[in-house]
Amino acid sequence: TALPATLSSRGVWQPAVDSSWQIVLSQTIDTSGTASPNVEIFDVDMFTTDVSAISALKKQDKKVICYFSAGSYEPDRPDSGDFQPSDLGNTLDGWPQEKWLNLKSDNVKNIMVKRIQLAAAKGCDGIDPDNMDGYGNNNGLNLQPSDSIAFLNILSSAASSNNLAMGLKNSLEILPSVIDKIQFAVNEQCHANAECETYAPLTAKGKPVFNIEYPDSAPNVFSADRSKLCGTMGAAHMRTLLKMVDLGGWVEFCDGTTAETAI
Repeated sequence: TALPATLSSRGVWQPAVDSSWQIVLSQTIDTSGTASPNVEIFDVDMFTTDVSAISALKKQDKKVICYFSAGSYEPDRPDSGDFQPSDLGNTLDGWPQEKWLNLKSDNVKNIMVKRIQLAAAKGCDGIDPDNMDGYGNNNGLNLQPSDSIAFLNILSSAASSNNLAMGLKNSLEILPSVIDKIQFAVNEQCHANAECETYAPLTAKGKPVFNIEYPDSAPNVFSADRSKLCGTMGAAHMRTLLKMVDLGGWVEFCDGTTAETAI
């Protein structure tokens, strides 16, 4: 008997450059009804989003990207006890509960490979591993860009083995070295920081950049803020969302429409 097409043709998903999306990390999406907004992709927390919610989104023909922190220790994750004291560096600026992880540690690498396997088991289509840019912060571990590149190559291999697309979160300095290892990028504030043009080589390869901007005026975004934060999107084919820093259900798109994902 032939396998269903969804299985026999399954491979690593490559999202299109113009894919629409929403990201909700601070709360769990209510999937009992029709998902709102009507976008193609949802980026959700891998640990707090259960299998049934991921399945419900996929039944509505949504793709699901699963977020986890690959480069920082969070004390409240189910596998937090697997880290060794030597794996932990300095506290993240602005995130007092989190510590930078030693990306050179075999234990850290193994934990992250297991997280990727969990993402696949839960039905995720892709992964959004955060905090890959310890090298640019006061990490206490002497992390270098080369450490992030080597670490990302391990994650990319594990993702590919598990039929998962993988994105690069921020970390613009290493993009040229990993551009062929990723299927998309997730960026915060490249418009605000005038860095979006860095992504032109990625979109030229048909790989999207999912961009988040945090206007001070949110959720009542001034039109001037929206114009500034969406104004250069054409150059790099960005898919920009205006969000509040908590990354909850509220979102505003560059056309001025807003939506609230049910929580």
